[in-house]
Amino acid sequence: MIKKTPMSGGKKVKVTFELKPKSGAAAISLVGDFNGWSREATPMKLRKKDGVFAASLTLPVSQTFQFRYWIDDRRWENDWAADDYVPNGHGEDNSVVHT
Repeated sequence: MIKKTPMSGGKKVKVTFELKPKSGAAAISLVGDFNGWSREATPMKLRKKDGVFAASLTLPVSQTFQFRYWIDDRRWENDWAADDYVPNGHGEDNSVVHT
């Protein structure tokens, strides 16, 4: 799930990415255009109350970013509530968020 909150000034938006994995996960990272596709740059935090992993980023408005979730250092997952999906050249799709 993706939540977007406009910030004062109108040039940035706070985007909160949330994922409740289908099976138990120990660690999830948010990986995409916004962090150079680094698997270490944006670790998500687990909310124990509901089992959801979350991370928030401040991004410029009117932009498009591709991203995926990296789970337990072994598999990729998309956000099935993303704004769009595009082929990634590896036989799969990337999730897309429009700000």
